[in-house]
Amino acid sequence: MKSHTKETQSTMTPQKSLQSLKEGNQRFQKNLQAGRMLLEQVEDTSKGQYPFATILSCIDSRVSSELIFDQGIGDIFSARVAGNFVNEDILGSMEFACKLAGTKLIVVLGHTSCGAVKGACDDAKLGNLTAMLENIKPAVNAVASPEDASLRNSKNIEFVNDVAKKNVELTIERILKESDVLAEMAKDGEIEIVGGMYDIGSGAVTFYE
Repeated sequence: MKSHTKETQSTMTPQKSLQSLKEGNQRFQKNLQAGRMLLEQVEDTSKGQYPFATILSCIDSRVSSELIFDQGIGDIFSARVAGNFVNEDILGSMEFACKLAGTKLIVVLGHTSCGAVKGACDDAKLGNLTAMLENIKPAVNAVASPEDASLRNSKNIEFVNDVAKKNVELTIERILKESDVLAEMAKDGEIEIVGGMYDIGSGAVTFYE
């Protein structure tokens, strides 16, 4: 499979881009990855890159976007931070990816049993981690159930996963609120912004469209 070119990138709509990721995740789950000559793709992309999607995911070692979506070199922009939240730097990166580099899709990808989410649920304190987890606290507070404080922590994996999903939703809201560039592109249909959750047990991605 060849890397995307300017011509093939131009044919990718937001919907086609999402479908490509869905098909890649299906291949990953079935262990039927597309055949790629990665060094050939290195050469093909040495003078330019034409990705079709931008994926914001967690730094979790089990959640590599290139692997779980079966994509090659030059296919996607991959932004990673513990807890897959956005800040000014990540928003700027996304604006570059979509407005200047031509990607048609933004995916905010959370995952089950997320350590960063667990830390936010437990109000963990550790160096710079303390401030970082503040970005996830709104999602913790937004999940109303269970009300029992003894069940609102990392030991309750159902609560953790509910917070992770809510964090994806709130992150998308932040993108649209804090980036006029991306909000306008989404409004005009130039890009689509979707959320998803990766199941670390099955390898499956569920999209929230």
